[in-house]
This record gives sequence, structure tokens and C-alpha cells, in this order.
Amino acid sequence: MQDVVAPSIVREPLMLGNVSIPSRFFLAPLAGYTSMAFRLAVRECGGLGLATTDLVNARSIIERRRRSFELAETCPQDQPMSIQIYGHVIPEMQEAARWAVDQGASAVDINMGCPVNKVVKTGGGSALMCQADSATALVEGVVNAVNVPVTVKMRLGWDAETLSAPKLAREFEKVGVAGVIIHGRTREQGFRGSVDRSGIRAVVEAVERIPIVGNGDIRTLADAATTFHETGCAAISIGRGALSNPFLFRQLAHWAAHGTPGPEPTFEDRVDLMSRHFHGLVEGRGERLACLQFRKIIKWYSHSIRPQKALYHRLINLASAELFDETVAAIRQAGPASPLPGHFEPKVPVPTGPIDKW
Repeated sequence: MQDVVAPSIVREPLMLGNVSIPSRFFLAPLAGYTSMAFRLAVRECGGLGLATTDLVNARSIIERRRRSFELAETCPQDQPMSIQIYGHVIPEMQEAARWAVDQGASAVDINMGCPVNKVVKTGGGSALMCQADSATALVEGVVNAVNVPVTVKMRLGWDAETLSAPKLAREFEKVGVAGVIIHGRTREQGFRGSVDRSGIRAVVEAVERIPIVGNGDIRTLADAATTFHETGCAAISIGRGALSNPFLFRQLAHWAAHGTPGPEPTFEDRVDLMSRHFHGLVEGRGERLACLQFRKIIKWYSHSIRPQKALYHRLINLASAELFDETVAAIRQAGPASPLPGHFEPKVPVPTGPIDKW
């Protein structure tokens, strides 16, 4: 890791439309994980540029459903941030975008990348990549509806025979998008196989001036360097890599400034992050929901802090904030049960292809 050379671009300022972004390292949305509590916990570690919410259905926003409000929640400390919306009806997307701005979004992101059936079957997500004219009209409608930067998150195409991303990026630039985030897989791939960085480079070369953000398979500084060097992208967006190592943004910032990742996070650093994340969920969702949601998260925190097995099982069955605090105190006192990993990757459940369920 010490020998990975940072490209000069990572030390340069980045503008997304009229919004200044403090670093070229973005937190990508990952449904069920990148809540405001997680975003704020990661921000406190340092190095994060732009964070994006979980994808939110435009129709759900219009119907004022509680779940959409939870997904899109933000606060002044959660800046700069983008609220990601999906749908295919232009007036609905415009109304949802205006609502997002009213909530404090620094930018609005249109999802054209989600491969899962529940999104695609409504005409949103990756389905829009098969309808260039409709997709461009929708993007233009959203751009004209708000006074903040609008970005588009998409994949290389529907499948290997229809790599529509370069053409779409050109058309989106013409109608005023501020940037495009491109995941280097097709919809058909889901999350299988490897990212095609040459496909991301084709999108970079297709546009004239807007920043293209590379996304997919970025878990280490070496992955980040390779993505910058092989694609020519202006920034990178990290999803699963941020779950496996929430300190990655801090390490990337140190790498950009000094050429090295800096010191590894200590045991106390890792436990503190877990605690901030949980208590942020309690504050935002209430104790009961926070406990339920944290049960699915604790497995990947265990890869980071290596708690004693009995203490880990107490958190797996978490029922109250009091039990959490008592268990965390015991974890701190006991210390890790095995050597801490320098880099860890939990088993985060994601779709393995264009399947029905996340």
C-alpha cells in the first residue's frame, strides 16, 4: 500500500456544478446500509467528499410515505450530500427533486443503475438505459426543475451487447447534468464478475467537460489508484468498500496529501465508530428500529473489532440501547479476541444478478 502512487488529480479541487466538493472520494448509496447515521459516523473519520442517500422512489415521496422520509433524511452536518431518486414519470421526478432540495440536498442524483427487479419493473433504475430519448427527456425535466446540480448514476448498459452509457452521458451533458456516476458493470451482471474499467473510460472520453465518477470494486488504495489511472475519471464512488472499511476515506485523504494511507485505525477508533453509528440510528429511528437494523450490521463490524464470541452474540440479539452500551463497555475492557485486520471485508448481502429481491 505504501508504494501506490496517487494521481495528481486527487489533490485538485472539485466542483460539481456550482457546489464545491471537499474531496474526490464519494460514498455511494447501498440500500439498507448508508443511512444518515452511517454517513455521519464516516464523515467524522475524515476524507469524505460527497455522500448520497439510499435510492428513494419518487412516487413514495409524493405520497409522503414515512419510509421515503427516513431514507432521505439529512441534517446540516451531513453536507455536501445528494438525495438519489428513481422513477420514470417526469412530473413525479420533478416534484421529488424539488422536495429533495427543500430537505437540504446539495445535489439530486437520478438512479439509472439499480439492477434489481423491484426497481426495474417500474421503469426506473437500469430500465431507463434502454430508452435513450425517454431517459434524456426525464433528465432534462429534472435539471430544469431545480437549482442544484443534477447527476445521473448508471451502469455501462443493459447487457454486453447494449453498452449505452457513453451515448447517454453525451446526451445528458447536453441537457445540463453536472456529472455522471458510472458503475462498471451491466445490468445483466448485477454484482457478479469484475468491473470493466475500459467501459468507464469510454464514458469519460464521450463527454466534453462534466466530471465522470468511477464506481465499482474499489476496496483499497490500490483499487482507487487503478480506477483513476485506467479510466481517467474525475472522482471515485465507494459503496461496499466503505462498508468493509469505513476508514477508507480517511486513508484516501492521507494518501492524496502524503502518498501513504497513514496509521491503521486503532481498536478504540473502530469501537468508537460502531458506537457513533448505533447511537445515530437510535436518535433518528428510535430504539426499537435501531436495534433491529443494527443486528444485520453487527456482523461486518465484528470483522473490524474482533469481539469475544459471547459479546458478539449479545449484539446479534440486541434488544435495547442499554444492552448495547453495556456490551460495548465489556468489549472495550476485553479487547479484541484475535489480531485486528488491516483491511477487512464482511459478507454484505447484495444481488448476484437481475433477481427479484435485494
